[in-house]
Amino acid sequence: MALIEFTKRGIYCKQGDFYIDPWWPVDYAVTTHGHSDHVRFGNKHYLCHTLTKPIIKRRISEDLNVETLEYGESITRNGVNISFFPAGHIIGSAQVRLAYKGEICVVSGDYKIEDDGITTPFEPVKCHSFVSESTFGLPVYKWQKQEVVFNGIQNWVNDNISQQRTSVLIAYSLGKAQRLIKNLAGSVPIYVHNSIANLNEVIINAGVNLPETIRIVPEITKEALQKGIVIVPPVMRDSRWIKNLAQPVTGICSGWMQVRAHRRWQSADAGFALSDHADWNGLMEAITATGAEKVYVTHGFTAAFSRFLNEQGIEASEVLTKFGQEDDEESNVDLVAQNESKLL
Repeated sequence: MALIEFTKRGIYCKQGDFYIDPWWPVDYAVTTHGHSDHVRFGNKHYLCHTLTKPIIKRRISEDLNVETLEYGESITRNGVNISFFPAGHIIGSAQVRLAYKGEICVVSGDYKIEDDGITTPFEPVKCHSFVSESTFGLPVYKWQKQEVVFNGIQNWVNDNISQQRTSVLIAYSLGKAQRLIKNLAGSVPIYVHNSIANLNEVIINAGVNLPETIRIVPEITKEALQKGIVIVPPVMRDSRWIKNLAQPVTGICSGWMQVRAHRRWQSADAGFALSDHADWNGLMEAITATGAEKVYVTHGFTAAFSRFLNEQGIEASEVLTKFGQEDDEESNVDLVAQNESKLL
């Protein structure tokens, strides 16, 4: 008997009577990570990784009823064993392993296999069936090593400072922003938008080591910002605030920048292919490592990627989901970022 089914509310485990990253309110939600396309308001009970709890409480509501597990820990619900393993996507992200009467299914959530130095690295889990994202499931998406990408960003910043330009990096408040801070700290001050500063506080209070940043407030001068690095969420990308900085130049940090024709390239001065998702090689490596007999492909290039897997002898099928809205997360869903942008 299949451990999961795909319903109008999301991925459902009938035996355990719970949903994984449901799209609509349910009684019991198992949450893979804190991005708002995977965790929604209104569930009666949430189960997530320990580091995800303060994140979703900050982003959604302090009143959430949240239970937590560490990586490798497990609980049993109606006979179904539920455990978490690192997904490497963002801080606190987890793959969900389900075991019932000898059958094992793993739901990946979002993941990447490169160790980014701040997120617990991805750990492959053997299973019979595997639910995999395919956000960048085309061969064109092959990432450079992150140190190469960060060297490129640092050189861009240095060049901007030498020409008295203000370096503004566009990055998600949760995930990408913390990677940038971790890897760019030390040379010049890093100034961050309120939504990023607030999440940084939550993450630091949870025990994660993050370099010091400076919250952007009205009292900070344009001259000070010009001598540092400014990091803001995508909701700020075309804002008047950025346009009013001293000679601002913007750099978008996204895997979509691998293809320069992407729509976001048009509104930026630079693009850096930095992603918190697995690239083509990473997806294949992760799926092969699971040894799964059946792969369900969700959000992204699902049709092309599932077809390729079948051609390689891996039984795969395309599953339509409401995940994968992360590109618009900050601008359409993250109300905290929207409200706090008014302070700048």
